[in-house]
Amino acid sequence: MSTETRPQASLIDLQIMWNRLIAVVGEQAQVLIRTAFSPIVRECGDISAGIFDLEGRMLAQAVTGTPGHVNSMAESVKHFLRHFPVETMKEGDAYITNDPWMGTGHLNDFVITTPAFHRGKLVGLFSCTSHLMDIGGMGNGPEASDVFMEGLYIPMLKLIDQGRVNETLMAMIRANTRLPVDTEGDTYSLAACNDVGARALSAMMEEFGIDTLAPLAEYIIARSREAVLAEVAKLPKGTWRYSMTVDGYDHPLTLEAALTVSESGIHVDYTGTSEQVRRGINVPLAYTTAYTVFGLGCVVAAEIPNNAGSLAPLTVSAPRGVVLNAPKPAPVSSRHILGQMLPDMVFGCLRQAIPDRVPAEGTSCLWNITVRGERRESRGPNHGYALTITTNGGTGGRPAQDGLSATAFPSGVQGTPVEIVEIQTPLIFWRKELRPDSGGAGAHRGGLGQVMEIASNEEAPFELLAAFDRITYPPRGAAGGAGGAAGHVGLASGATLRGKGLQVIPPGDRMVVLTPGGGGLGDPKARPAAQLAADLRNGLVTPEAAARLYGAPQAAE
Repeated sequence: MSTETRPQASLIDLQIMWNRLIAVVGEQAQVLIRTAFSPIVRECGDISAGIFDLEGRMLAQAVTGTPGHVNSMAESVKHFLRHFPVETMKEGDAYITNDPWMGTGHLNDFVITTPAFHRGKLVGLFSCTSHLMDIGGMGNGPEASDVFMEGLYIPMLKLIDQGRVNETLMAMIRANTRLPVDTEGDTYSLAACNDVGARALSAMMEEFGIDTLAPLAEYIIARSREAVLAEVAKLPKGTWRYSMTVDGYDHPLTLEAALTVSESGIHVDYTGTSEQVRRGINVPLAYTTAYTVFGLGCVVAAEIPNNAGSLAPLTVSAPRGVVLNAPKPAPVSSRHILGQMLPDMVFGCLRQAIPDRVPAEGTSCLWNITVRGERRESRGPNHGYALTITTNGGTGGRPAQDGLSATAFPSGVQGTPVEIVEIQTPLIFWRKELRPDSGGAGAHRGGLGQVMEIASNEEAPFELLAAFDRITYPPRGAAGGAGGAAGHVGLASGATLRGKGLQVIPPGDRMVVLTPGGGGLGDPKARPAAQLAADLRNGLVTPEAAARLYGAPQAAE
């Protein structure tokens, strides 16, 4: 049957095809995870993958992946289209950038976008991103004073031209990293997953007998936008404000938010936030937007698929030059530290309007232990080792449940397995366990942080590229709940390390990391006795803390 006489797709057909698109991008993401070289991708899932229409609108994202990657990638495709118009795209092309302001917020994330063809016709775009362990410069830490010190900066370039790899670009990439094998492999894994997605899309279109995604795209975007607006309509209208003090680099910083709910959607404005700083904890606006709208989505639109339609009613602004909207060439390598605090900012605003749906503050920012050093024996062309060990503390107590312990919310990445660290590096974990009493007391207790001790099994120092927060200003409790325990970084020999910046761990000593606990929610005296007894039995709360914080007389005896 020709396309001219083919009947229009029914609503049922469109819904089935929508679900198939989600399956297609799920396959795209799994190829990326399974072929990646970097453990932070392969073991932890620090990625995003999605399909876009020819206007650059995201139609579907893989269910795995981080909000910072997904929601900023949702805007990056529009930048690719400005540089590479659709009429110039050919089969076998692929484009790349790691521009923090047109990509996903810092140089360690490569974004690759690939045009998808069906029967020789351009029908859509696949895009993906992942975190690469090392792209040169000062490394993945916050010490640089501008973005040019932070590593190799790739503008919008064509990586593959009709199937031919840009070997000059690949040589530049290999020459500007301490891990050329891993970095080259990760780049090809990104390109490969888009190719798999494009083939799966073509097969789907063949199966359903369609030659364009346009009707499906309009259906997805319209239905998703309508669904979010329907949820927004249930909320009280008005403006609510919230502020948070964070550690900063060498002085505290203030985050200020004003959240406005109206008939047309929700807007969050960060006027009043501290000015940008000279170290790499600044945040590009795209990353600020990504985590802000994710926080909104968690409360307002948790059951609605993430795409251009569901994101449209959720908007963000911040004055140019504040730490949450730092323009080029500001250093942004550790932009996740502040960016991942923003769901807590959103929750703080919404708690005043809908308190029964919002958790207390959690650790929020990843406590990534980024290490670097030399090996006693060389392992191929890589220059020593560089690894980010993903860890986190506890999340805040929730309206009907305790917070989650040692869980990476809002990033969603998985923790790096100890076995992988000990295979990839000469480091050894001497201790890794939950941190008793670190969860803030409350009717719903905050999640617990972790205690870790790490040392080299070689007689050599290693470097810590510290990028931690919640040390001076730990997560706060809400509705009468107590705050979570503050984080700490030090040496087993007794010295305290700085929360941010490059430091050397001497041979023969152990690095001790205590991640923060989440804030408690509600009056601790209202905690059910059975739950407190289970905490005591499981070693999550000590008898002394149970008596002091929860007023449990039996625990004091």
